[in-house]
Amino acid sequence: MKVNGTLINYFYHCKRQCWLHGNRINLEDNSEDVKIGKAIHEVKKQSNKTTEISIDNVKIDKLTEEYLTEVKKSDADIDAAKWQTLLYLKVLRDKGIERKGKLEFVEKNKSTSTIIVELDDKRLTELQGVIKEIEALLLEEEAPKVINKPKCKKCAYFEYCYI
Repeated sequence: MKVNGTLINYFYHCKRQCWLHGNRINLEDNSEDVKIGKAIHEVKKQSNKTTEISIDNVKIDKLTEEYLTEVKKSDADIDAAKWQTLLYLKVLRDKGIERKGKLEFVEKNKSTSTIIVELDDKRLTELQGVIKEIEALLLEEEAPKVINKPKCKKCAYFEYCYI
């Protein structure tokens, strides 16, 4: 499986979740949070003509002359969202398109609803390393151990890991 934005996001959020999703164990259809996220994207799509563009193995929420915008339900895992956006910026760069990344959070727990990210050489090198780590992780025979953190209670894979 080619590394996509969801795998990058899950890798930073939970390596077990990344492994499960990457090995085609999909329990997201039962998750209320996933359904809410999809509904947010549908509303954005209806209100804006420049939404969701598929390029290679990624889906970009919005592309303008200046920004690639990724819309997230919440800012609960900003780091994961940043690296997902950086992957999208890399995919665009590989096609000869340079943009800045913009993260927009519908529900904000922290102080900001928008974050700007840029793909510089340092981040590109780190991203390429992360992609290799994910590819190796997906080849493992077994899923990583359960991380057992409070965020697990809201995860689409909660039942798989705990019940």
